[in-house]
Amino acid sequence: MESERLGIGELARASGLAVGTLRYYDGVGVLVPAWVDPHTGYRWYDPEQVDEARLLARLRLAGMPLADIRLALAGWSGTDPGLAPRLLGARLRRLERDMATARRQLSEVRTLISHRENPMTTPPENHATATLTLSATALAKALDTVRFAVGTDPELPSLHGVLLDGEGDELRLVATDRYRLAVATAAVTEGGGSRSVRALVPTPLVDAMRALLAEDARATLTLAQDDVSLNVGGRLASGATLEHEYPDYRRLIRLPAGRRCQVHAPSLSAAIASGRVREEPGDQDGARTAVTVLDIADDGVVRVADEATGGRIAVNREFLTEALAAAGREQLVLEVSGATAPLVVRLPSGDDHFSLLMPVRLSETV
Repeated sequence: MESERLGIGELARASGLAVGTLRYYDGVGVLVPAWVDPHTGYRWYDPEQVDEARLLARLRLAGMPLADIRLALAGWSGTDPGLAPRLLGARLRRLERDMATARRQLSEVRTLISHRENPMTTPPENHATATLTLSATALAKALDTVRFAVGTDPELPSLHGVLLDGEGDELRLVATDRYRLAVATAAVTEGGGSRSVRALVPTPLVDAMRALLAEDARATLTLAQDDVSLNVGGRLASGATLEHEYPDYRRLIRLPAGRRCQVHAPSLSAAIASGRVREEPGDQDGARTAVTVLDIADDGVVRVADEATGGRIAVNREFLTEALAAAGREQLVLEVSGATAPLVVRLPSGDDHFSLLMPVRLSETV
């Protein structure tokens, strides 16, 4: 009997579905094995179930709800194989209606934005040149903390750089790509004052500035109306700033206080690299995102969840690994407010350097 059937691993390879996903679909009664060994619990599938599994994989990629998938497979294996195309047609029509609604709403939003007299952020009080002196080491650390979060989406050029936001004796650096946001602060030793200044520095210039900060020295940062320059020991990096308005990051970092958990960054990074990974639909069509699910125990210990349904919060694995590395410390704090709230990565010493990672909504499958 077993020789005529496929093991779960064979079906996974033939269909493109993960073994864990096949176990899930067995558990919810969507794709049930032809026979399960009562002694080992191993699942065996009939050869004709390969086509069912392949159909299932494609229906899920099309975003079809589980209830519709159940009907489609019932028709496929029964007397109504045309049920699946009809369900797909209905799904396509719903998506088209949703797209039309979204287009109308976005058009109205654009109209509202175009009628606003004030930009999203408050511009500098004037365009006078400001010259700030900082420690090169402090500025380098701040740039390293935020650089990983700079956006690259061609549709959002306003995120293609690092915002330098100076106020008083503090220079705040901010970067975001929508899904993560990083903030760092460097103390201004000379040139600070009550007047606020800001500049949006494009990514290539950010990297050129960082290359000058390899040694502990005085760094002189000059912010003008349309350009920015950095002088470190006579070496200069300068260029034009981006003309775009930056989003009001202060609103984005107003979060309710969450539970703070101490973590050892190298150990957590190693656990993320070797731990269970979920593949979830990404932001672009057909893309998949590697997701790590974190479980926070009652004693505050943070672990990588190893069960299909385990975990408190799910985040992009690459983003989390980069945030841990960018913090530059072995001991860090993860602040968790809930599964739908951003995960905050902080330094134990305070809130001057931190990053926010947007959670990933988990699908039904593993």
